[in-house]
Amino acid sequence: MHIAWLGKKSPFCGNVTYGREITNALVHRGHRVSFLHFSQADSTESTAHNQGHDEVSIPFLYKSQIATIPSPRSGKVLFDALRDLKPDLVHASLTLSPLDFRLPEICHELGIPLVATFHPPFDRKRRNLTSSTQHLTYQVYAPSLAQYDRVIVFSYIQRDLLMKLGVPSETVAVIPNGVDVEKYSPGFSNIKREVQAERLFVYQGRVALEKNVESLLRAWRQADLAPSSKLLIVGNGPLAPSLRAFYALDSSIVWLGFISDEARRIEILRGADVFILPSLVEGLSLSLLEAMSCETACLATDAGADGEVLETGAGIVLNTQRVATQLQTLIPVFQDHPELAALLGRKARQRVLDRYTLSNNITALEHLYDQLVKRSQVFLGTSV
Repeated sequence: MHIAWLGKKSPFCGNVTYGREITNALVHRGHRVSFLHFSQADSTESTAHNQGHDEVSIPFLYKSQIATIPSPRSGKVLFDALRDLKPDLVHASLTLSPLDFRLPEICHELGIPLVATFHPPFDRKRRNLTSSTQHLTYQVYAPSLAQYDRVIVFSYIQRDLLMKLGVPSETVAVIPNGVDVEKYSPGFSNIKREVQAERLFVYQGRVALEKNVESLLRAWRQADLAPSSKLLIVGNGPLAPSLRAFYALDSSIVWLGFISDEARRIEILRGADVFILPSLVEGLSLSLLEAMSCETACLATDAGADGEVLETGAGIVLNTQRVATQLQTLIPVFQDHPELAALLGRKARQRVLDRYTLSNNITALEHLYDQLVKRSQVFLGTSV
């Protein structure tokens, strides 16, 4: 099957990782993938993470980890590219761009089935300003999503929210994120010796308001831990400079910044005792699944689908309110009882094997693609 994938390759974020992992897996299974992404025609962006893909550059005015503003001619460039490529199906990993709202019209005119993956994080209870803002994103997108042939979300909570906003139930498909469990697996790590830690706690992700990293840092400072316990902050973002400056005198907090080397990130997760995700809003965190797959004990808020991932004993689920207070109590427990972290790590790994493997994700995608392509062939009168 020939899939035209519309997404992004930079700047690094969960959407970039999702597109890379899915498209590489599809190529590995024998499909042809044309990767259409926002970049300038003369861009020197590396294509090393895409294995054997055709590529098409879609012009843009601005892009960030959160949103993309396409250029005025991006719609025509996309239309012409799809007309020439003649894919069996278009899969858009939505980038919060005005072009997202034009896609149904473009694909319907060309007679190509259209699938979207809708990534925006959320909190089912709208317990804070950030989660209310994210809920508005769902409200704005819902009328357009109803025009797509299928919309993929990562959890039944997201599906129910979109259905309440008017997206037909038959349009929404729940296919959770998946992890390559061979690559993200338990193994040797030297990271504890590098940072001189006996107990190692890790946060990995954007250092931004919605990730609530400040609550983790505040809890860490107030927890009165042993000098041999260390907290690694892996990632960058708008709040990183100010938070790093404020906590500069705390030698137990190690700021590693953004790490592009996947093998290095895996080594860190393998060496961690506990992975902490204190987000106010989430979708389904790939970083959380990667940590679980590496057999790391996980603490995460019940924002988005993360609570669903850890429910019934696969980890510790926090409320998005008073996160610092909860962590101030829990972090010392994991410092003093390494056997608890080991037990939860094993349960986390098993949960991923049971529900969140990349292999199962791709199989579900292939089934969905096959249904839509066959339906399109019948509609166009080309079925045999």
